[in-house]
Amino acid sequence: VQLQASGGGLVQPGGSLTLSCAASGVSVSSNLMGWYRQVPGKQREFVAAITIRGTSNYVDSVKGRFAISRDNAKNMMYLQMNSLKPEDTAVYYCNTLVQPFKPWGQGTQVTVSS
Repeated sequence: VQLQASGGGLVQPGGSLTLSCAASGVSVSSNLMGWYRQVPGKQREFVAAITIRGTSNYVDSVKGRFAISRDNAKNMMYLQMNSLKPEDTAVYYCNTLVQPFKPWGQGTQVTVSS
């Protein structure tokens, strides 16, 4: 099982990024999947989820700015991030929402700074 997040980078406040999650050994269409983020010294936090039916849910701080999606054929999941704020700076990970979690990948660093 491998969940590899990518697409992070340095972006100015107000900018946009799209993160990708490449999944192997786990089906993104058959599992409740989510994005998480973590900053140094803090616990990993939930950001967004997508259900088997394709409905989505978000932490309040990103509602209206982030959008989660998936490509069932490619077994990929995405996080479109718009209107980024400095407080969105973190390492972003993808995983299932139901424990036990799959092994956490390295994540992808998102830095929002001018």
